[in-house]
Amino acid sequence: MVGTMTTDFDGRQGPPYLIGVDVGTGSARAGVFDTAGALVTMAKCDIDLFREEGAIVEQSANQIWEAVCRAVREAVAASGVRADRIAGIGFDATCSLVVVGPGGRHLPVGPSEDPERNVIVWMDHRAVAQAERINAGGHDVLRYVGGRISPEMETPKLLWLKENRPETFDAAEHFFDLTDYLTWRATGDLARSICTVTCKWTYLAHEARWDGAYFRAIGLGVLADEQFLRIGRKIVEPGTAVGTGLSTESAVALGLRAGTPVAAGLIDAHAGGIGTVGGVPGQGAEDCMAYVFGTSSCTMTTTRDPVFVPGVWGPYYAAMVPGAWLNEGGQSVAGAAIDHLVRFHPASSEAAARATAQGCSLPDWLARQAEAAGAAAEGVARLAEGLHVVPDFLGNRAPHADPHTRAIIAGLGMDTGVDSLVRLYVAGILGLGYGLRQIVEAQRNSGAKVKTIVISGGAGRAPVVRQLLADATGLPVSVPRTQEPVLLGSAMLGGVAGGVFPRIVDAMAAMSGQVGRHEPFAGKDVGWHDARYAIFSKLQHVVLEGARAAAVDAPSPAYR
Repeated sequence: MVGTMTTDFDGRQGPPYLIGVDVGTGSARAGVFDTAGALVTMAKCDIDLFREEGAIVEQSANQIWEAVCRAVREAVAASGVRADRIAGIGFDATCSLVVVGPGGRHLPVGPSEDPERNVIVWMDHRAVAQAERINAGGHDVLRYVGGRISPEMETPKLLWLKENRPETFDAAEHFFDLTDYLTWRATGDLARSICTVTCKWTYLAHEARWDGAYFRAIGLGVLADEQFLRIGRKIVEPGTAVGTGLSTESAVALGLRAGTPVAAGLIDAHAGGIGTVGGVPGQGAEDCMAYVFGTSSCTMTTTRDPVFVPGVWGPYYAAMVPGAWLNEGGQSVAGAAIDHLVRFHPASSEAAARATAQGCSLPDWLARQAEAAGAAAEGVARLAEGLHVVPDFLGNRAPHADPHTRAIIAGLGMDTGVDSLVRLYVAGILGLGYGLRQIVEAQRNSGAKVKTIVISGGAGRAPVVRQLLADATGLPVSVPRTQEPVLLGSAMLGGVAGGVFPRIVDAMAAMSGQVGRHEPFAGKDVGWHDARYAIFSKLQHVVLEGARAAAVDAPSPAYR
């Protein structure tokens, strides 16, 4: 039953609505959608981020849940939609690790000793040494994470906990990916999503099993001995109805009806993937790469058969589109890399003041300035002539899979004015574009070919940014109809759980679409970008070699 009238629980007729909930790095958001994919209203509630020395980044699961509840209540109230019209709710979140003790008690995961800080955030790199040790083992499961596991994934973090916080590790009753924590908190059901455990926990979805030999080899044999009780025995596809729906307690907190269907969720970027790749006319999911451009960036490429790409995570079975394989790339910082880059410039404060006066963010203001300056020149990209940025401030997620490498800026002069800041901004966006091109080419060389990049995320909303990415990659960049594709993707999951759509692909077809398309410039611009891309690769190679040499004898920090 797709987008039809439904019989409500009180017997009255009316159209169904769906709720999507997205928990990002800095906020929880909720959106109410109709079954055609139109956003009725959205609400947002900020959440705190706690940082410590040693690349430690933590959050509070209680605060996240409270933010989710507030955002849902506010979104539903503003929409004017009655709670009995909500046919289903879906969740997505960052791939952060949540540690829960007996009775739901939260446990401290770092040196603060604060039990409220029980979430190791996705960007936390405390487990670099553990990841390196795991990678040195050459385990078979690593074939399904691009050959090298990342410290952003959960088994290195679990190993760090066992080695550095053994009292917390031993006392933990559940280890959750944040998405699965939210569905558990909403329903009391311990089901895990195939998406989370396959992409971040080394679950082999294509064989429907955990690899006990891997866990024993890396020092986490206790989890295998327990038959994986604490990390998930019940693994279900995204969109599957979890438990019996919202519990009475969570329904009150969310302002919804008890029993409202709750879907097994997705990682946030993957929700953005299903919210976008089904909407390009004449192309299927296999033709389109989803590019989620926010604080970090993620690329999602769907294939019919498994494709092994060195340095690109996956292939993951059924992690986004059921029945299909997924390769995931991207960078640990993207929008955050641009924010960091422009803060270095002497004119940053002046430009930020101008942006504030005009009611916009500094990156948005710089994008407007770049567009205006480019109109008077040979094009926006040419503003970066002679200036090159490799924006790997937090390592390279793909295709080099190296957390040690760092950024490089080449071609700086003595200019200190706003115009030179705009040039630096453009060079930074092009650097992200060339990094994206590397991922596209690495996948193409392994057999995963895409025809279109479908962009989403707040950092990629400016038309000039989309055009620069199209020019840098040489591929058209499609603009989805919705401005909230991640929320839309989660709402689609709610639609499947609530029986509004029989399958995720049906929800994708009904609720997504395209409103714009940026074609890459042709002619002499192609050669110009090819030359810059070659310089980008050379500069990156120098930094990668230096970082790897420095990492060989570097002592591992002791975090207690």
